[in-house]
Amino acid sequence: MNNSDFAQILIRAVEEADSSERLVDAVQELAAAHIEESVPTLIAALGYNNPGAAVAAVDGLIAIGEAAVSPLLELIDDYNYGARAWALRALAGIGDVRALDTLFEAAKTDFSLSVRRAAARGLGTLRWHQLPPEKVESVQTQVLEALLLISQDPEWVVRYAAVTSLETLAIAIAATLPDQASRITNQLQQMFDTDVDLGVRTRVKFAQEKIQQQQHQETFAPKRKLQETEVEVPHRGGGRR
Repeated sequence: MNNSDFAQILIRAVEEADSSERLVDAVQELAAAHIEESVPTLIAALGYNNPGAAVAAVDGLIAIGEAAVSPLLELIDDYNYGARAWALRALAGIGDVRALDTLFEAAKTDFSLSVRRAAARGLGTLRWHQLPPEKVESVQTQVLEALLLISQDPEWVVRYAAVTSLETLAIAIAATLPDQASRITNQLQQMFDTDVDLGVRTRVKFAQEKIQQQQHQETFAPKRKLQETEVEVPHRGGGRR
């Protein structure tokens, strides 16, 4: 049996599931197969109002990876905010830069807090190496501007997600865009001082510690490397005559 035949059997099991439990089991089996042909069915499962099936579908789409990105972008349900949030979770897990515009728009304007949260998280998981080198810094600056805005969202869960992405972005740009990285540390400190939610402030503190730890490692890494490569130079005249 080839992959296509196997996929059709698993897809049929999802379509014919007659209970919530059987649907979850069927989607889990389909997701575990990691077959590209299953992508449309996995995307459809995001909108079944079954969290167990949605979680399994997200895991399967992330495992399939880049091949799932275009179908996800094309099939995002504009009318079902739950399915939209799950789709953005899958895109965040894949980290493909093709989702950038969708993440921007959703994070800044979507009415659903779950969608905005998923999109904010996705802005911190982008794979920068997929961009042409000459575009990386400009896109990172765009992401920073978006995250600074999103970090002021009225919903704490969205601000929390923004903090996680600000952390990863600060670490990514510390060496190449130090001035922009400083803007992140300033924003995090402001949030730590003023955010009304304890959970957000706790996450900010963790982000600050991770950023400082990374800065410490980068500061001392060149020195350690130099020490490791140093060789002892013999004193003049120390050799055998």
